[in-house]
Amino acid sequence: MTLAFVFPGQGSQAVGMGAELFDTFATARDVFNEVDEALGQKLFAIMRDGPEDQLTLTENAQPAIMAVSVAVSRVLEKDFGISCAAAKYVAGHSLGEYSAHAAAGTFSLADTARLLKLRGQAMQRATPLGVGAMAALIGKADLALAEAACEAGSAAGVVVIANDNNAGQIVISGVKQAVELAVEKAKELGAKGMLLNVSAPFHSPLMEPAAEEMREALAKVTINPPASILVANVTAAPVTDTSQITDLLVRQVTGRVRWRESVQWLAAKESENGGGVTTFAELGAGKVLTGMSKRIAPEAVSVALNGAADFEAFAASLKA
Repeated sequence: MTLAFVFPGQGSQAVGMGAELFDTFATARDVFNEVDEALGQKLFAIMRDGPEDQLTLTENAQPAIMAVSVAVSRVLEKDFGISCAAAKYVAGHSLGEYSAHAAAGTFSLADTARLLKLRGQAMQRATPLGVGAMAALIGKADLALAEAACEAGSAAGVVVIANDNNAGQIVISGVKQAVELAVEKAKELGAKGMLLNVSAPFHSPLMEPAAEEMREALAKVTINPPASILVANVTAAPVTDTSQITDLLVRQVTGRVRWRESVQWLAAKESENGGGVTTFAELGAGKVLTGMSKRIAPEAVSVALNGAADFEAFAASLKA
């Protein structure tokens, strides 16, 4: 077995997240308490009890999703004897890349929580509310169709591919009028398109002010070599030197999340690091990445590790 731990991004949040972990494992309680202390707020109370509109605020959703992912990682290590280093590779979708770094020991948990709080705030500040938008292109959507749609939409302003998630699911981002025009073009080309309920045009050039804020913040934290090979969003390739990490995370704010390519690279039978991933384990809230992995790499096993029953079954599978 060649194992990859993958970590979900924004959209995986839901009221009640982390509650089972908190109630079942002291290890998880320690994680949630440490995040609360680092942020100086009762984030876990919002995660557990809502209200939903507070949880979905970008500045809360990002550290909350990370906290659940790291809680799962630490429970696996301390309660089931499965360390992050048991995975040859780690990767995360958008903010999930920070979760991957935290789980792999690149950043401390407290620093990661503060970085993601700032990231959410900076992304929201980057453009006035209502100026930007994002849309999902689904069905017959592929990169060529999405690029053609964005080219048509660019007549009204900036619009780019933000997330290449998997075949048939591509997200575009930019100025609202340009995104709307691109959606219309995508429909003409045979895809389905729908505007997403988001507060800012993430992963687009409009996020440049947020990228600069993150560069300054990342310069102030300690960066350690990750315990596993980390595959970065913007390159769909492994990080080979810690000196690259800040630049890659800064570029990620405005750049494309190349998730489909990342999973394809991981699953490739002849990767430069020898052997493809045979098992993708999603650590954290929900099962979004598990569904994507099944579509991108159907020959691999994909599992979501959300609670105690999942952990027990996963631990047993590693011993089989």
